[in-house]
Amino acid sequence: MAISRRKFLGWMGAAGIGSTVAKSAGAASTGHFTGYPGSMGVLHDITRCVGCRSCEAACNQVNNLAAPTKPFSDLTVLEQKRATTNEAYTVVNRYESSEPKAAIPVFRKIQCNHCLEPACASVCFVRAFKKTEKGPVLYDPSVCVGCRYCMMACPFEIPTYEYNEPLTPRVLKCTLCAPRLEQGLLPGCVEACPKEALTFGKRTDLIQIARERIRNHPGRYLNHIYGENEMGGTSWLYLSSVPFGSVGLREDLGIKPAPELTAGALSIVPMVVGLWPVLLTGVFAMNKRKEKIAAQEQAQAVAAAVAEAQRKAQTQLTQALDKAKKEKDKALEQAEKAKEQAVKKALEAAATATETKPQTKGEGEEV
Repeated sequence: MAISRRKFLGWMGAAGIGSTVAKSAGAASTGHFTGYPGSMGVLHDITRCVGCRSCEAACNQVNNLAAPTKPFSDLTVLEQKRATTNEAYTVVNRYESSEPKAAIPVFRKIQCNHCLEPACASVCFVRAFKKTEKGPVLYDPSVCVGCRYCMMACPFEIPTYEYNEPLTPRVLKCTLCAPRLEQGLLPGCVEACPKEALTFGKRTDLIQIARERIRNHPGRYLNHIYGENEMGGTSWLYLSSVPFGSVGLREDLGIKPAPELTAGALSIVPMVVGLWPVLLTGVFAMNKRKEKIAAQEQAQAVAAAVAEAQRKAQTQLTQALDKAKKEKDKALEQAEKAKEQAVKKALEAAATATETKPQTKGEGEEV
């Protein structure tokens, strides 16, 4: 039965099973693993890659990912260095090289290298990551607690997080098309490559193919198979005509597998896991207190804002009424003055008319 991260943490706190989880986590960081016999992988011959992005389009299709902003036919994206994301499990980058034997430019496909002893799995105390017998490193979101140690541990900086998913975020990366492998199909990127820059097969066979190419074309390839021994070995192998550092691959990893490097750090996982419920309870209480204080402050701020708005409205209303009254009184005063002036003018006109009226003679009077 799948459980959510929230349920997982809740059960840990309620049941106090930190020590049980810690024991499993400790077991993940011990011993040395040389790989499953017959496990599969991919050989990426960088000298054959032309940067067409067909592998990106195929990966997007078989994994039902969201379409990119720019179409896969738009090669202007190669003008900037890109990294994998939760919506792009693989990307192709272009690298300029001054090596005389290198084709200019040089292209490299970037994706999860599916280490034989994955760093992501070695630091995951809930075993959300697992190296399978067929080669892929797979992720189980139902047990993931979102700590993202895997992202910090990966030397190739591959796992990405669904920051845009607020409820059930996952850690996402290339799966080596594990569902397709179960059906006997090739990984989508391998099947789509038009230049056969990608070769799928048993890892042991791929190493032999790589060595044969180096032997037959010593002037084309560096005498090194990247991934054969780096970090204890990877299922994704590389051949190149230029230094691997010049195409963005780390050359400082050494051959020690990840568990040997993370064992010291993982020794504190029992304590961390045991204290995890306590820590989360404290964080939860602090957040609740913050929310309560914030709610009170917000309510006070709203009340103060409403009171201020009402005060301003009352002030404006009083001012408006006073202004209207003054204007009304002024209008009445002007009307009264106009009335008085009109009466005065009417009286003056009547008086003037009386004084200027001619008198008529009476009967018998002499003229």
